[in-house]
Amino acid sequence: MSEGKQFKNEQLKGIKFLGCGLAQAEFDDVDLSRAKFNDVSLRDSSFTDINLQGAKISNVNLSNVVIEDANIDGLTIHGWNIADLINQAQKRKASE
Repeated sequence: MSEGKQFKNEQLKGIKFLGCGLAQAEFDDVDLSRAKFNDVSLRDSSFTDINLQGAKISNVNLSNVVIEDANIDGLTIHGWNIADLINQAQKRKASE
């Protein structure tokens, strides 16, 4: 058991976590570029100041997800450009 361990300024490139319980883990100022997440639960997690530029997210449950203060330029869901859809909806609402 390794509960409560802290890694600071460690280079853990290439490390694999298989079947590990990381509930309530905290990641601050961490580079996870090119990381792969498969069969991962992030339920009730929070993300602040996150860069997902170029990320591909598939087979994901986004039920009840709240996205605020986000740059969504080029964000596409099921082939739909979300920024364009929001802009169109805002224009329709403004013209009512």
